[in-house]
Amino acid sequence: MNIKARMYWCLMCCAFLTLPLPAVAKEIPYPIRPLRLIVPFAPGGSADVPARLLANALTNQMGQQIVVDNRSGAGGIIAAETVAKAQADGYTILLGSIGMLTIIPNLKKSLSYNPDIDFLPVSMLSATPTIIVVHPKLGVQSVRELISLANSKPGAISFGSSGTGSSTHLSGELFKSMAKVDLAHVPYKGAALAVLDLVSGQILLGFDTLASLAHVRSGRLKALAISTSNRSVLLPDVPTVAESGVPGYETSSWNGVMLPASTSKEIANRLYMEIVKAIAIPDVRDRMQANGNTPRSSTPLEFKKFIGEERMRWGKLIKEANIQVE
Repeated sequence: MNIKARMYWCLMCCAFLTLPLPAVAKEIPYPIRPLRLIVPFAPGGSADVPARLLANALTNQMGQQIVVDNRSGAGGIIAAETVAKAQADGYTILLGSIGMLTIIPNLKKSLSYNPDIDFLPVSMLSATPTIIVVHPKLGVQSVRELISLANSKPGAISFGSSGTGSSTHLSGELFKSMAKVDLAHVPYKGAALAVLDLVSGQILLGFDTLASLAHVRSGRLKALAISTSNRSVLLPDVPTVAESGVPGYETSSWNGVMLPASTSKEIANRLYMEIVKAIAIPDVRDRMQANGNTPRSSTPLEFKKFIGEERMRWGKLIKEANIQVE
């Protein structure tokens, strides 16, 4: 090889060595600042408790503060709007609920958010059963006795709920449909008012969350059955609705974690793994259960499928019962 050729190859090698190396894949630095968890319920409520337990656990695990931001009102619409419009950077998280994701879309023709397009499901968090409770003066001791009394007096027995289209209302409508009984619905502006009238005997029947547990334990109310497929650890002697004469009956008020739709899959997966880890903490599980919430987790795909199935289920009932909201 002559001198010119040698010089040419030396120059080519030097040029090659100065080329930039390919970027090495590395983990996204997330999170690097505090996060905000938007909760569609007032502070202190039964669904607010698991949200705060999760926020505390994630704060410890992820090294950044998770700030709980309560945006109650309009059945969760306000909270949903907030997150739907937020930056998709993983720093604004939504506690999605049964109402905003499955019931309201079946009741309102137009919404300011689209539950399928605007959100990315991450994982379920918890579920809360409904209990059928009665005032003692109704004089029934079981679901079978309630059905018998309702059949003897069609439309005479009223049940209260936290409002038209609420999960407690639909629990009652599902019972009416499956037990084939005629009950009158009395909507209230919130669960607390419904329970107040139930305890005072203004209404005699309610489909309530475990928030009324204290009244059951005091004897002011009688728990006839619980809505889930398994009995509650808080009321082990109270049978399920299914084993009380209405086979197949099952419902609960649930919630889970969502992100704005265009959030990266890497961030969503990181958050999912942290949620699974948080729910597995014994203290977190115990405190959720003590508050009447059953801890649950699911993969993003499982959660997405579950939301779709729930929306179809409640949509069918809403149509059959001709439930409408103003």
